[in-house]
This record gives sequence, C-alpha cells and structure tokens, in this order.
Amino acid sequence: MTFDNKPNPDDRTDNVGKLKSMIKNTEENIEKAENSLEFASETEQSQIKAKNERRKQSIESFQSEIKDESQSHE
Repeated sequence: MTFDNKPNPDDRTDNVGKLKSMIKNTEENIEKAENSLEFASETEQSQIKAKNERRKQSIESFQSEIKDESQSHE
C-alpha cells in the first residue's frame, strides 16, 4: 500500500490580510470584555483585565508579524 502524502505548499500571500483580520477580531473581543466589566464580580474583573492584557500583547505580536511580512515582500 502506498500513500501519496504531499506537504501543502507554504502559501504566505494572504498572511497580512489574515493578521489584520485577527487584530480586528481581538480588538472587538477586548471591547466586549471591557463592556462586561460592570456586570462582573471582582474575581471575574481581574480575570477579564488579565485576559485583555494578553490580547493586547497578541495584537503587538500580530503587528510585528505584519511588519516582517511587509519587509519580506520588498
């Protein structure tokens, strides 16, 4: 029995678009979480704030990746 396993090609042509979409979604999640703070307990508020900090770090990483992708296409 033979298998015809072929790796998928490394297609990075739409990475910037995907990263921008991820940034937008993450920003929306931050906004929704901040809106829910007034209804949350102290413990939940602490968890939400910590998660939003991680989200902001993710956005910075996405922006850095966009910069890298832009430079690699020049």
